[in-house]
Amino acid sequence: MTVLPDDGLTLASEFPEAPHEQWQHLVAGVLRKSGKEVSGDAAEDALSTLLEDGLDVRPLYTAATAPETTPETGLPGFAPFVRGGRAEGGALGGWDVRQRHLAADNDLVLADLENGVTSLWLGAGGTGIPVSSLAAVLDGVYLDLAPVVLDAGDETSAAAETLLGLYAERGVADDAARGNLGADPLGHEARTGRPAYDLASVTGLARRCADRYPGLRALTVDALPYHEAGGSAAQELGCSLATGVAYLRGLTGAGLSVAEACAQLEFRYAATADQFLTIAKLRAARRLWARVAEVCGAPDAGAQRQHAVTSTVMMTRRDPWVNMLRTTVATLAAGVGGADSVTVLPFDDALGLPDAFARRIARNTSTVLIEESHLSRVIDPAGGSWYVERLTDELAHAAWEFFQVIEKAGGQEAALRSGTVGERLAETWSARSRRLATRREPITGVSEFPHLTEKPVERAPAPAQPAGGLPRVRRDEAYEALRARSDAHLAATGSRPRVYLAALGPAAAHSARLSFAANLFQAGGIEPVTEGTFEESGAREACLCSSDALYAEQAATVAAELRAAGAGHVLLAGRPADHPGVDSYLFAGCDAVALLSTALDRMGVS
Repeated sequence: MTVLPDDGLTLASEFPEAPHEQWQHLVAGVLRKSGKEVSGDAAEDALSTLLEDGLDVRPLYTAATAPETTPETGLPGFAPFVRGGRAEGGALGGWDVRQRHLAADNDLVLADLENGVTSLWLGAGGTGIPVSSLAAVLDGVYLDLAPVVLDAGDETSAAAETLLGLYAERGVADDAARGNLGADPLGHEARTGRPAYDLASVTGLARRCADRYPGLRALTVDALPYHEAGGSAAQELGCSLATGVAYLRGLTGAGLSVAEACAQLEFRYAATADQFLTIAKLRAARRLWARVAEVCGAPDAGAQRQHAVTSTVMMTRRDPWVNMLRTTVATLAAGVGGADSVTVLPFDDALGLPDAFARRIARNTSTVLIEESHLSRVIDPAGGSWYVERLTDELAHAAWEFFQVIEKAGGQEAALRSGTVGERLAETWSARSRRLATRREPITGVSEFPHLTEKPVERAPAPAQPAGGLPRVRRDEAYEALRARSDAHLAATGSRPRVYLAALGPAAAHSARLSFAANLFQAGGIEPVTEGTFEESGAREACLCSSDALYAEQAATVAAELRAAGAGHVLLAGRPADHPGVDSYLFAGCDAVALLSTALDRMGVS
């Protein structure tokens, strides 16, 4: 224990103690000014945020809010591995920067490796890189220095044999081979809906890796299919845990010890722009897997190897430049959370094959965080935070409960085939879709602050992804459908559908709701017109924008005037009230997707 010298400073000693109740009293005073009469715990509840999985984020965390039974977090590199799977920090190089490749392009592979990437993730087989082209794609790559991770679906065995053959052909020592052969039969079934191959067909690969290639793993536990189907953090963890347990059963049944089987698994998780949830998810994942290893009799083998990938669900096709910010936050969270490898998807990933600039930005995101921000020099920097520790604990319990649901359904394979997993994920996504539609969960550049005149970003189409199993969702999908309708209308007629915003009274009375309405309409591809008269606007509909007081005085009259001028539908920016002549209302918390879709229908936009 380090003893600090007595420097004569007694920090905060001259200030009176500030009890929690005093803070609650001050919060209640602020809320009272907004019309909420609350006190004590109710004041704190009013500022809390409910997350998925029933998790409740409080506005303030102290020692008093720590979990009732605080789990032992241990030390980095030691069970239960909450603080990290390794005992060394990032001063030795940071996390492994892993770039994904879906096309057979050797030049891109070499460019990545020459500019900061330290391992390769190859999407082989199917519509990706042909297995027969792996040798050409890896031409010039020092396979003893650059780990290779395969993702070949039902061509896993062929791709694995090809890679192992390359190691032998190029003289790579067995103990110098690094990476993962990528066998993931349950993940493949989740993606495609069909059991194209089973675990028994790849246990031989695991046995060979365990016996001959100490740095090579045979299996991946890919949790991305569950995240990309709309699952919550706890559901993603629960599915990964159930899949890992299924693989442990299969590998030990084939003769591997528990420790050998654990060493053959690498776990892949999504990193999102919710940085604290991502940090907690990676920490909770290690704790949960350590518990599995402990129960199986190999506690020292429970150090989970983690590969974090920036989420595709959060990526947008409109204003894709904002994706750079999203992936930066996600990468920071993955690094702080202790991921061993991190893949930053380029900002234009949702549009097709990324260009050279996008790939460079993706590479440099990790480089800046590691080399310039020194993010990896401290192990588990979020550890000890009352908020992070409690969130980790609550998420671990929620994930364990979902894992038990899957086990009671017969395990991951049975739960997938019975629809149990798909139904639970669909319920979660349905609830989240409602938050997106009402803009309770805003999407910058899409549902908030859209830019109708932005120049579209175009990319060459990417290879089709496996389909037939769990769906792939995106946060922007409902708004993207509306914008696509508007784009088609623009191409066909030369103009977008329009709405006239009728501002009543002085700017102080109407500016806030005018901005709100313009923002909302643009999210659906409807161009707001604020200048001139309704007749000059080219619009079919109008929306009144002002204060409640002026609505009471003028709304009915102005609505009648607009109808006389040809407005087929009159909206009002404000809460529903009894205003003659007003057909519908838009307000904070309204179903923006439904309102905009109906408006496009009325305007004849197909």
